[in-house]
Amino acid sequence: MVENAQPLSWFSDRLGASTMLGAFRNAELVAVAGFAVQQGQKSAHKGILWGMYVRPGARKASVGRRLVEAICDLARQQVELIQLSVVRDNEQARNLYARLGFLEFGVEKNALKQDGRYYDNVLMAKDLLE
Repeated sequence: MVENAQPLSWFSDRLGASTMLGAFRNAELVAVAGFAVQQGQKSAHKGILWGMYVRPGARKASVGRRLVEAICDLARQQVELIQLSVVRDNEQARNLYARLGFLEFGVEKNALKQDGRYYDNVLMAKDLLE
Protein backbone atom coordinates (compact mmCIF):
# COMPACT_ATOMS: atom_id res chain seq x y z
CA MET A 1 0.00 0.00 0.00
CA VAL A 2 1.26 3.45 -0.83
CA GLU A 3 0.57 5.75 2.10
CA ASN A 4 0.47 8.93 0.05
CA ALA A 5 -2.60 7.57 -1.78
CA GLN A 6 -4.55 7.22 1.48
CA PRO A 7 -7.16 9.76 2.61
CA LEU A 8 -6.38 11.92 5.62
CA SER A 9 -8.94 9.93 7.66
CA TRP A 10 -6.75 6.79 7.29
CA PHE A 11 -3.89 8.56 9.08
CA SER A 12 -6.19 10.13 11.63
CA ASP A 13 -7.72 6.76 12.57
CA ARG A 14 -4.32 5.08 12.89
CA LEU A 15 -2.80 7.88 14.93
CA GLY A 16 -5.92 8.24 17.07
CA ALA A 17 -5.40 4.73 18.44
CA SER A 18 -1.68 5.28 19.09
CA THR A 19 0.74 7.38 21.04
CA MET A 20 3.54 8.89 18.97
CA LEU A 21 6.84 10.01 20.43
CA GLY A 22 9.49 12.03 18.64
CA ALA A 23 13.08 13.00 19.25
CA PHE A 24 14.30 16.44 18.26
CA ARG A 25 17.70 17.96 17.69
CA ASN A 26 17.12 21.68 18.07
CA ALA A 27 13.90 22.14 16.09
CA GLU A 28 14.50 19.19 13.72
CA LEU A 29 12.55 15.96 14.16
CA VAL A 30 15.21 13.21 13.97
CA ALA A 31 13.30 10.12 15.16
CA VAL A 32 9.76 8.83 15.69
CA ALA A 33 8.11 5.76 17.19
CA GLY A 34 4.53 4.76 17.82
CA PHE A 35 2.91 2.71 20.55
CA ALA A 36 -0.55 1.15 20.55
CA VAL A 37 -2.34 -1.13 22.97
CA GLN A 38 -3.79 -4.15 21.18
CA GLN A 39 -7.56 -4.14 20.84
CA GLY A 40 -9.84 -6.74 22.35
CA GLN A 41 -10.26 -8.02 25.89
CA LYS A 42 -8.01 -11.03 25.40
CA SER A 43 -5.14 -9.01 23.85
CA ALA A 44 -5.30 -5.79 25.88
CA HIS A 45 -2.32 -6.86 28.02
CA LYS A 46 -0.06 -6.47 24.94
CA GLY A 47 1.20 -3.40 23.14
CA ILE A 48 2.93 -2.82 19.83
CA LEU A 49 5.92 -0.62 19.10
CA TRP A 50 5.50 0.50 15.50
CA GLY A 51 6.73 3.07 13.02
CA MET A 52 10.21 3.33 14.53
CA TYR A 53 12.47 5.48 12.39
CA VAL A 54 15.70 7.34 13.14
CA ARG A 55 17.23 9.61 10.53
CA PRO A 56 20.70 8.43 9.45
CA GLY A 57 22.48 11.45 10.96
CA ALA A 58 21.08 10.64 14.42
CA ARG A 59 21.72 6.89 14.48
CA LYS A 60 25.08 6.99 16.24
CA ALA A 61 23.89 9.35 19.00
CA SER A 62 21.79 6.86 21.04
CA VAL A 63 18.59 8.57 19.88
CA GLY A 64 16.98 5.26 18.92
CA ARG A 65 17.86 3.68 22.25
CA ARG A 66 16.40 6.58 24.21
CA LEU A 67 13.25 6.59 22.10
CA VAL A 68 12.65 2.83 22.59
CA GLU A 69 13.30 3.23 26.32
CA ALA A 70 10.72 6.03 26.44
CA ILE A 71 8.18 3.86 24.58
CA CYS A 72 8.85 1.00 27.03
CA ASP A 73 8.38 3.34 30.02
CA LEU A 74 5.06 4.51 28.56
CA ALA A 75 3.99 0.95 27.72
CA ARG A 76 4.86 -0.32 31.21
CA GLN A 77 2.05 1.87 32.58
CA GLN A 78 -0.52 0.20 30.31
CA VAL A 79 0.53 -3.32 29.27
CA GLU A 80 2.53 -6.34 30.39
CA LEU A 81 4.21 -7.19 27.07
CA ILE A 82 5.42 -5.10 24.15
CA GLN A 83 5.90 -6.58 20.69
CA LEU A 84 7.41 -5.39 17.44
CA SER A 85 8.45 -6.62 14.04
CA VAL A 86 11.62 -5.66 12.22
CA VAL A 87 12.90 -6.55 8.77
CA ARG A 88 15.32 -9.46 9.10
CA ASP A 89 18.06 -7.64 7.13
CA ASN A 90 18.00 -4.64 9.51
CA GLU A 91 20.76 -5.90 11.80
CA GLN A 92 21.32 -2.50 13.41
CA ALA A 93 17.71 -2.28 14.61
CA ARG A 94 17.58 -5.95 15.65
CA ASN A 95 20.74 -5.48 17.72
CA LEU A 96 19.32 -2.35 19.36
CA TYR A 97 16.11 -4.14 20.35
CA ALA A 98 18.06 -7.16 21.64
CA ARG A 99 20.29 -4.91 23.79
CA LEU A 100 17.12 -3.40 25.27
CA GLY A 101 15.74 -6.80 26.27
CA PHE A 102 13.56 -7.77 23.31
CA LEU A 103 13.69 -11.47 22.45
CA GLU A 104 13.07 -12.94 19.01
CA PHE A 105 10.15 -15.36 18.99
CA GLY A 106 9.46 -15.97 15.32
CA VAL A 107 9.85 -15.01 11.70
CA GLU A 108 7.09 -13.97 9.34
CA LYS A 109 8.26 -15.07 5.89
CA ASN A 110 7.51 -12.70 3.01
CA ALA A 111 5.91 -10.22 5.42
CA LEU A 112 6.53 -7.27 3.12
CA LYS A 113 6.72 -6.93 -0.64
CA GLN A 114 8.18 -3.90 -2.34
CA ASP A 115 9.17 -3.56 -5.99
CA GLY A 116 8.76 -7.30 -6.50
CA ARG A 117 11.07 -8.23 -3.61
CA TYR A 118 9.94 -9.98 -0.43
CA TYR A 119 11.23 -9.17 3.05
CA ASP A 120 10.94 -11.35 6.15
CA ASN A 121 10.00 -9.80 9.48
CA VAL A 122 11.56 -10.93 12.75
CA LEU A 123 8.99 -10.88 15.57
CA MET A 124 10.31 -9.67 18.93
CA ALA A 125 8.79 -9.12 22.36
CA LYS A 126 9.78 -7.77 25.74
CA ASP A 127 8.17 -8.78 29.03
CA LEU A 128 7.57 -5.53 30.92
CA LEU A 129 6.86 -7.29 34.23
CA GLU A 130 10.45 -8.50 34.63
